[in-house]
Amino acid sequence: MRATFLNYARINKYNSYLQHIYYTTRQGTGKNNMNNKYFYKNLNKAAALLIVILIASSCSKKNNTPKPVTVVTAKPVTFGLIEYGTGGDSRIFMPVTKVGTQTVSYPLVFDTGSTGLTLDATDIIPSNMITSAGIQVTGDSVLVNGITITNQTTTMSYGDANAPTVEYGNLAYAYFTIGDNNGNISIKRVPFFLYYKILDGNKNPYPPHSADIFGVGPGFSFTNKAIVSPLSIYDPGTGLTKGFKLATLNNADFTSSGQYVAGLFTAGLTDADRFSSGFVMHPLGFSSDGGYSPNIPATITYGGNSTAAEVLFDTGTPSITIIEDEKANSVKKSLNSLGDLANGSVVTITTNKGFKFNYTVSATNNLTTVENPNQSGDYRSILSIYFFVQNEFLTDYDHNVIGLKNN
Repeated sequence: MRATFLNYARINKYNSYLQHIYYTTRQGTGKNNMNNKYFYKNLNKAAALLIVILIASSCSKKNNTPKPVTVVTAKPVTFGLIEYGTGGDSRIFMPVTKVGTQTVSYPLVFDTGSTGLTLDATDIIPSNMITSAGIQVTGDSVLVNGITITNQTTTMSYGDANAPTVEYGNLAYAYFTIGDNNGNISIKRVPFFLYYKILDGNKNPYPPHSADIFGVGPGFSFTNKAIVSPLSIYDPGTGLTKGFKLATLNNADFTSSGQYVAGLFTAGLTDADRFSSGFVMHPLGFSSDGGYSPNIPATITYGGNSTAAEVLFDTGTPSITIIEDEKANSVKKSLNSLGDLANGSVVTITTNKGFKFNYTVSATNNLTTVENPNQSGDYRSILSIYFFVQNEFLTDYDHNVIGLKNN
């Protein structure tokens, strides 16, 4: 309608202009009325012709109007992980098939309890760059095999606080492809910890690639604030939220040779995942030390005892769940094959958002020990990988929440 009004305005403008010409001509020539009639008649024809031209022009413009662009919502990408287990020591691994410009085949420990990717430099960069003094970097950084290695050196410690395992290396950046031919995603410029040696608590070296970890926890690494979960920088596409889902694991799929299990991992979250899929969402707290924390406030009951806890749900803990309780006996018990809690003990975890989960300690699953944080030096209660055999897990990086779901 607006175009029609504008056209009529233009018509009226040109009619006035033509009428002005007519009256000027009439007054200036002094010709008889007959000639004036003929001129006015021609004037009406010209005006009519102008109307046709303007209407045609208006229709032409309407036809040339760009059509609205249809926004296509991206779809989450789902693929498998490797389940490995032997002697009560179980883990899940993320396949990695490309680092920088190199095609590789490395399984990295899929770890919800740590943040950031760590990778051994062996066979990733030329061996002559790796010395006993560290990785040789000239200037601020060096680019090799598609990997940018900075001169920022650091260490990563874990395990026993009194005799920790320590990794030594550099902050680096590279393009990664995770997954395999059954499904995969590529992530650009992933910040990660490229280590060149790792020593146990007695200063003995570990074999190469024995501590390659795909840490998907929120926040940032204590090693270097630049290092974050690779999945937190992966763009899943229009309409999706940055994050991932982990499906329920199956005890039967843990084998000593490692077994690829399809459909365990999904990159990218839909609104249905976040709002209507049955996950109980837990907003995460923030600290300046590590950013958003994966530790969730909860109450743990066991053997007639109850304690407030900060619970870490950790796929990277392979066998024994640890309950930290300040009321526990200060003399640490020696561990037997069942852990500190007897076979048949029932443990119940209830989070501050109402998620509830219980399990029974057995000879092969859910081994559990109770510690006093004043002696252990760690206030976190850590649920092992066996939690994930009965429950689903979700991390939403955009909104800083963790979702838990009974299955």
